[in-house]
Amino acid sequence: MTLAITKPVSPEIQPERSQKITFEDFLEFDDGTDFMYELENGELVQMASESEINQRIAVFLLIYFSQLGIPASRLRMKSEIAVNSRMVSVRVPDLVVFSEELAAVMQGAKRSLVLLDMPSPELVVELVSPGQESRDYRYKRSEYAARGILEYWVVDAIAQKVTIFQWVEGFYDELVFTGDMVIISPLLGNLTLTAAQILQG
Repeated sequence: MTLAITKPVSPEIQPERSQKITFEDFLEFDDGTDFMYELENGELVQMASESEINQRIAVFLLIYFSQLGIPASRLRMKSEIAVNSRMVSVRVPDLVVFSEELAAVMQGAKRSLVLLDMPSPELVVELVSPGQESRDYRYKRSEYAARGILEYWVVDAIAQKVTIFQWVEGFYDELVFTGDMVIISPLLGNLTLTAAQILQG
């Protein structure tokens, strides 16, 4: 089967037009490279290389969450999460906080893939890359809300803001933090962390 692969690296590059693939095809897909892909409504989307600042932010948040007392068994980077869209899709957030129940289910798994019949993660973090704003702010917002993920953080070093979506009765309420505003997270409790501290990594 010829696969549709979208490489979100330049708006001038158009994805190939070919047959969409199923979730089962995605599970078996291997192109012989180390590239990671998301599955978006039947199309493979190659993950863009992270900028230096996004790398720093991801590591900073991983360490910060650990210092809050979240055990390593519940922290993941680049885990795959199955979500419902027009077709079953797979997202690969930059940072994930598992619930204790999900961590127990995932123990010993050969692939860090959270299936639809598994408990949902508690929190996911996406770091915005150039040209990916609509995916992070629109599509993933609705997909993660439908999945029941309690908090979804969008860290945008380009726009210099941190947006936190908090799950309330099936939908996300949106809070935007900039500069020295202290992050508010009902899930994580009282924080002293500011938007500027996150954005500086």
